[in-house]
Amino acid sequence: MMIITDSASDILQSEAEALDVRLVQLDIMLGGEHFDRNTHEMFDRFYTMLAERDDFPTTSQPSPDAYLALYEEARASDEDVLVICLSGALSGTIESARIAAGLSGWEDRITIMDTRHAIASQRLLVEEAARLRDEGKTPAEILPRLEYLRDHIRICGVLDKLEYLRRGGRIPSSVAYAGAKLDVKPLLTIGPDGKLSLSGVARGRKKGLKQLAEYFAKRVDDDGPIKYVVIGNADCPKDAERLKDALSKIDDSILFLESSIGPVIGSHVGPGMIAVVFWGGDKREQLSVADRIARRVKQG
Repeated sequence: MMIITDSASDILQSEAEALDVRLVQLDIMLGGEHFDRNTHEMFDRFYTMLAERDDFPTTSQPSPDAYLALYEEARASDEDVLVICLSGALSGTIESARIAAGLSGWEDRITIMDTRHAIASQRLLVEEAARLRDEGKTPAEILPRLEYLRDHIRICGVLDKLEYLRRGGRIPSSVAYAGAKLDVKPLLTIGPDGKLSLSGVARGRKKGLKQLAEYFAKRVDDDGPIKYVVIGNADCPKDAERLKDALSKIDDSILFLESSIGPVIGSHVGPGMIAVVFWGGDKREQLSVADRIARRVKQG
């Protein structure tokens, strides 16, 4: 079975090779340079340039051709394909995967999943898929497991600056200006629908990290199958260590894993974002009654 994911997962090229997972790249351009490979060197270069320049990175979703080439390769070797995509609410990447499937002549052997996640939480789903594939599971057997994990994996991050949201047109200049004056640090989560939502705001970096630890403490489920916590950081490793210390005071038995937040999401949040990913309760409980009914209708 061929497993395909995209570079928003922040899986490095070397890690993808070790997992036997194929990476499709979203293209990030800044200062005339393309950041189209997931390597530590490219991540470092991106954040250095982002801090030095006034212009904003441009991001492009993969073309259908990028997926089609891999589908044709799978067809030639008579392989099933499982595609694990960045949240469809955040990017049109999944649409490229679907268009290519329709053109491939291999559509019945291609399974496409909207993770409704990004960065380290998307990565966890890819790693689980690779583990199950290596156990001999089929896409039809793997998908329900991934959907279950998707609804329980929690992610929350605190931004250092509002400037990058302003540059990307996500908030007005007046809000960014006021936020900078007040030293506001927003806490963002990805909801059950795969959309970004505001979880809270903090005054100052120290309070932002404290609120991130409190978010974890209120929502973590120690009985879940994932027994570790992932700390993702956008070029701020010292803050990652501070967050680890705060979480260890809540539970000194936590096993931590680390992940670097790459240019795909870094383009929109800027350097200084710190995120925590962990196993929590079912996120679908956050949906309103109307949303639950609408989802049931769509599912038939």
